[in-house]
Amino acid sequence: MNTKKYIYWEDEGMYIGYLIEYPDYMTQGENTEELQDNLKDIYKELTSGAIPCVRKVSELEV
Repeated sequence: MNTKKYIYWEDEGMYIGYLIEYPDYMTQGENTEELQDNLKDIYKELTSGAIPCVRKVSELEV
């Protein structure tokens, strides 16, 4: 199983978050479990090629 890091916070009773690798694509859930399910769904969509021009975060050694 592959793991991905994500950032999340609670705002007005909802949990909002995004995958660190894809910071432009946020999702939400009523609890952390629903947020994690939604993050998994958005990851599948982002990596399937169904969404054009997906922006990612990478690292550059200088």
